[in-house]
Amino acid sequence: MTKPIGYITNPLVRHSSECDPSLLDRYARDPQTAMVLVAGDLPILQAGEPGTSLLPASVLERLPGHKEQVFLGTLGERPVVATLAAPEAAELFQADPAFTVTDLRSIAVRDLVPAEELGLLAMAKSMLDWHNRHRFCANCGAPTQLAQAGFRRDCTACGAQHFPRTDPVVIMLIARGDKCLLGRQSRFPEKMYSCLAGFLEPGETVEAAVRRETFEEAGIWVGEVRYLASQPWPFPSSIMIGCVGEAMTDEIDFDKDELEDARWFTRDDIRRMLDGTHEDFAAPASIAIANHLIREWVKT
Repeated sequence: MTKPIGYITNPLVRHSSECDPSLLDRYARDPQTAMVLVAGDLPILQAGEPGTSLLPASVLERLPGHKEQVFLGTLGERPVVATLAAPEAAELFQADPAFTVTDLRSIAVRDLVPAEELGLLAMAKSMLDWHNRHRFCANCGAPTQLAQAGFRRDCTACGAQHFPRTDPVVIMLIARGDKCLLGRQSRFPEKMYSCLAGFLEPGETVEAAVRRETFEEAGIWVGEVRYLASQPWPFPSSIMIGCVGEAMTDEIDFDKDELEDARWFTRDDIRRMLDGTHEDFAAPASIAIANHLIREWVKT
């Protein structure tokens, strides 16, 4: 059975539009609160088959202290709070078999939590990372303070308000007839090829970004572009906008600073890459939207 795209399911009821300053303090002390704990960059899970990222609030008693907290929302009547601890805090849990400490990508690939918790974890990690990297005002440089239960940071010096951001990224399956274009970066796992991708620039449409990025990276001109699906990508905080584009040219001239290789693949190549039987090439991980885009193209 094909896995769903990773991180797209989040059962939380968000209350970001109605947050008040007292919510976080109240829920952070509530023994009924579900605590999502991240130590540095690593989520702390309760071990199991699967485990869970929703820990009892008492887990914070194991810590000498913590950094930021964010009220994420509610699951039924249960509030959920994300807490950022120092990276060293991971060591307090790694030796305890009741817990699993690993990175968010591995959690998704290895099914360490139910699929519906992946979006919740992605939200927690992205929000906490934003707070950790935005402690000073971009307007005047003064320290900022957490506000609105974690959905804003305020500068007391100049009054500027700062809100969590998500960076839009276009990711595209470019096809021409019975072949599709995939590229490879040097950091990819051995044999893996994937869809081209790049950040959306200011004043640019999604369609224009698909065409620009494809030409910049592979030298291929693209005509028609259509949207297919999206995926939150919490590394650290992007939204992958999945598209399919129709190539108008064939000759590849890839940017060697961006790519190690780029080439056309047939449908037979792709089928064997997806089922793991290709001798020379491999598909992206099943949790990635790139895998979904490739699978959808093979069906057409």
